[in-house]
Amino acid sequence: MNAFLVTGTDTGVGKTVIGCGLAATFTARGKRVGVLKPAETGCSLRDGALYPEDATRLAAFACSTLPLDRICPYRFALPVAPSVAAEQVGVTIDPAHIIALFREVAAHHDITIVEGAGGLLVPLVGRYTFADLARDLQIPIVVVVGSKLGALNHALLTFHCIQTRSLPLCGYILNHPTSAVDPAIQTNPRTLAQLTEVPCLGTIPFLPLSGETEQDRRMLVEVFSQAVDFTGLLR
Repeated sequence: MNAFLVTGTDTGVGKTVIGCGLAATFTARGKRVGVLKPAETGCSLRDGALYPEDATRLAAFACSTLPLDRICPYRFALPVAPSVAAEQVGVTIDPAHIIALFREVAAHHDITIVEGAGGLLVPLVGRYTFADLARDLQIPIVVVVGSKLGALNHALLTFHCIQTRSLPLCGYILNHPTSAVDPAIQTNPRTLAQLTEVPCLGTIPFLPLSGETEQDRRMLVEVFSQAVDFTGLLR
């Protein structure tokens, strides 16, 4: 089974862009791609229902036909950690339900991409975090590092957390979530490579996606095919 959890060093670092890019590229290579976004917060109302924008975008670029309820089983309006958002509306997130959905999705796809929420230690319920979910799913982790001031500390702390828990780590992808350029952004690739033995799987420039258009798909496939080490990703 080829599957991995895409987590981030923080919120807003571009996990969904990376997940979409990987999904689009694997699909372009003839793979059946499954996606799972266990919990999404900050959802807006659309047609009277909570709309999971990130999960919808992942599904679109994976060419998934699965119902959104199976791709994103837990959706909340409040833009906070899933455990907090769930508590506010009297819902209890059930990891066993997420695990069962994952196994069902993975059984019918060549590759399954699971996208977390925020960072690795964001709680789903109680003290149960996405790190615990990765352990229970028995899948390796891909870390999205947002290239900005503070990236070095956030990345090294995330790697340390993964390694001390003895979780499998594919490597990291350095993503540029904005078009800004400053000394930190310019030096992050070289400095991070000097500070860790964790492999860099690729560096992604700022990609201004307009939605789920065919033009967006072509751009993602072109950039990711050139920038990402897919062999290292699935090793």
